[in-house]
Parts: sequence; C-alpha cells; structure tokens
Amino acid sequence: MLAATKGVPPERIAEAVEAGVDALGENRVQEAREKLDGFRGVKPLHMIGHLQRNKARAAVQFFDVIESVDSLDLARVLSRLVWDRETPLEVYIEVNTSGEPGKYGVDPSGARSLALSAAALPGLKVTGLMTVGPLTDDAAAMRAAFRRLWELSSEIASDLPDLEAGTLSMGMSGDYEIAIEEGATLVRVGTGVFGPRQA
Repeated sequence: MLAATKGVPPERIAEAVEAGVDALGENRVQEAREKLDGFRGVKPLHMIGHLQRNKARAAVQFFDVIESVDSLDLARVLSRLVWDRETPLEVYIEVNTSGEPGKYGVDPSGARSLALSAAALPGLKVTGLMTVGPLTDDAAAMRAAFRRLWELSSEIASDLPDLEAGTLSMGMSGDYEIAIEEGATLVRVGTGVFGPRQA
C-alpha cells in the first residue's frame, strides 16, 4: 500500500510512517518537496500525479518512482535527465483504461508501444503500469477498467520481462478492494489512511 499524501500536512504523514506505512505518493512536485523531504531515503517516494515536462527535472531529483508516464515525449525528457545514472529510474506507464475524456493516460491501444519504447530509452526501467479507476459507483465499470490493465500487463510482459513480476498500481480509497480482486499489486490510498483532506 502506498499512502497518498495530497493535501495531508507533514505531521500526519509522520504519524503514518511511524505506524508502518511502507511508501508515500504525491501528486505535485512542489508539494512533495515541501512535505516529504524528511522522508527521502527512508521510504520510497512515488510521483502519482500528472507530470508536466517542465517539472520533470525536479521530479527525477526527488522521486524514486514516476508512476505517471503517459507519452513518449515525457519518457524522452526523463531519459535525457537520467541517462547517466548508475541505477535506472523506475517508471510506470499510465493508461486510461476507463476511456474517460480529459483523463490522463495513454489509450490502451498505445500502451504496449509506449512501454516498449520507454523501456528502450537509456536510464529508464519500466517496471509497472498504472491506472485511475473510473469516476463512478458502478462496480462493473471499475472492475472492467482494472481488469483491462491486468490484461495489458500480461500482453506486454511477453516482450518486456521487467513487467513479468512488475507492479500494477491501481485502486484508491473508494475502489481498492475491487482493484485488488482484479490483480492490483499496489494501491494508492489517501483518505483511507489520513481521513478526509483538509481544505
């Protein structure tokens, strides 16, 4: 489980870490730097929000994993920033499995091509896929979106060995149980850990 820290003050995050939270995720680079700096090197830090290319340099300096790679352009930018690292930067390909307009993520039809192209870039290691479930109370729609990511992972893993035992990051506070049933290996839980976000 990854504790999603968007809107959560540093003292609450510290309580969660003390209670045994294994990894932390943040949506915005600047907010992460303000709140999570004290946890660097102690807990893995994941970038789970949309990453703009102009924020990529700060992101690779701060985060251990970038979960939201949704275009080859972004992957190329990240590669240029980390190509000479001793240890590759772990990235997940974000896929829009629900087909909702305006939602970030590559279309499922382009996920395989993006994953293989990103994995071929120097300095990057594609170790997972990520999706955000549909904004609905329809459990069947949630299940279908999560199942699609599992199917994609299975399809891509035949050409990308790092995905064979890779991460399926899907499910949040409202739908993580369904996501787990459909194969999630990492869930991003914010409200379920910290309670409602503060205004």
